[in-house]
Amino acid sequence: METDQSFTARQSLDTIAEMILQAKGHILQNSFYFLLWGWVVAIAHLGVFALLQAGYAKPYQMWLITLPAALVSFYYGYRSNRQRGHTTILGQIMLWLWVSFCITLLCLIFFGADINYQLNPLILLLSAIPTLVSGVAMRFRPLVVGGILFWIGGIACFLASFEFQNLIAAGAVIGGYLIPGHLLKSKQAADHVQGT
Repeated sequence: METDQSFTARQSLDTIAEMILQAKGHILQNSFYFLLWGWVVAIAHLGVFALLQAGYAKPYQMWLITLPAALVSFYYGYRSNRQRGHTTILGQIMLWLWVSFCITLLCLIFFGADINYQLNPLILLLSAIPTLVSGVAMRFRPLVVGGILFWIGGIACFLASFEFQNLIAAGAVIGGYLIPGHLLKSKQAADHVQGT
């Protein structure tokens, strides 16, 4: 009788370990999002900085480039989920972590006038949370470091003028999303080659 119970416990642990590895594999496939949003947000911040330097009256219009990026992101996610089929509980947690981040981000943008549009420090501080948690979940140190860079960038933005907040934010996005995204893509390629 004890043998059956220990076998069942061992099977349960194996099943949990397999689910975690499967979820980690699904998350590792998401370098696309870090690269897409890394490039879009870095370009937007650098564009706003350049437009401010040029004296353009509405530099915030640079952020309109996020609209097609959001459509591409939603389409990619929809297509990936259909191809993948089911998701694990860890995959669902990560999905809802990022969805919660996006909803909070949209609320900040919508009510930006109430905080005099000083969004850069807050957005960077918030970006640290899902980035760092994703890095921990994947056991991928560059994303953990990326999350820490977002915290440092957020603090630095509180100390900088609005104009230079965009340069700080661009640097944080490059270190927090782009570099880890490219490293993640390289890891995916290496894992794919080893698996074949």
